Amino acid sequence: MLTTIFFLSSGLFLGWSLGANDAANIFGTAVGTKMVRFRVAALIASAFVIVGAVVGGSGGSETLGRLGAVNTLPGAFTVALAAALTVLWMTRLRLPVSTTQAIVGAILGWNVFAQMETDFGSLSTIVSSWVAGPILTMVFAALLFLLVKKLLKHIRVGIILQDAYTRAALIVAGAFGAYSLGANNIANVMGVFVPVSPFSASDFGLFTLSSAQQLFLLGGLAIAVGIYTYSHHVMQTVGNDLYKLSPIAALIVVLSSALVLFLFASEDLKLFLEARNLPSFPMVPISSSQAVVGGVLGIGVAKGGKNINLNVLTRIAMGWVATPLGAGVTCVVLLFIVQNLFALPVFE
Repeated sequence: MLTTIFFLSSGLFLGWSLGANDAANIFGTAVGTKMVRFRVAALIASAFVIVGAVVGGSGGSETLGRLGAVNTLPGAFTVALAAALTVLWMTRLRLPVSTTQAIVGAILGWNVFAQMETDFGSLSTIVSSWVAGPILTMVFAALLFLLVKKLLKHIRVGIILQDAYTRAALIVAGAFGAYSLGANNIANVMGVFVPVSPFSASDFGLFTLSSAQQLFLLGGLAIAVGIYTYSHHVMQTVGNDLYKLSPIAALIVVLSSALVLFLFASEDLKLFLEARNLPSFPMVPISSSQAVVGGVLGIGVAKGGKNINLNVLTRIAMGWVATPLGAGVTCVVLLFIVQNLFALPVFE
């Protein structure tokens, strides 16, 4: 049992890193504009991210599994550890990077070390989402901002009442975003452990948790701890440094990013669209940080492109490029150490 906990610890560490860097961005703009207190945001985000992870987290993990099926527990431990160390490094630099990019880079590193074939179809789907996610959020944010701006011209609401409505809407949108984040991004945290899960399905009377859902529950709890303990720094980078947001603009960013996360996480929506021969979104874990940055840029574009901090944007973009490369190299080095120094089988 202690051995199992030890090997899962890197996944929990990665969950903590995701909470510290990615998950809090669901409420980052709300906290940055001081519309929602950090403790309130952290509590709501933690609760809903756990529910989303357990209820809807299976889709993205299947895609990562096709990219590279890590087939030993020590191997999964090492892959998750490499991704977690990379995200932690970026977090210390106060950059809202992608946990998805980190885990994908680490899996590719395992493929190289184990001389396993990479599914380039799955890889292209995942990489294309790194572009599509922020762009789609940017479009949603720009359109919603223009729509809300037009509506406010025709609806007269007092400042105090508008403030109360905006605050309540930020909380609801943040809860929705946290649920979507849990469903979409839990694959980054525990996806590599699913093929080698040490758990079996358990019946708790009112409900049953599968082996994967138990892993997702542990990962969700780790994300919650990350939100509480270390997320405030990255919130400030997105909520204040990149572009100064009004409370209503912050609401639009949260809602836009939540919608995009949901689109790439909902298996029910995918089945609904496919049953009617309509194009659907792939079940791919995308970055909440990238989505939020896209939303913030969408607001900036809708306002004419002025006052966007290009220096901060450049630093963020550099982090997005460095993350998968750093995770891949780190993973290869750690796999060599684990296999040769500790004599543990990192692949079969």
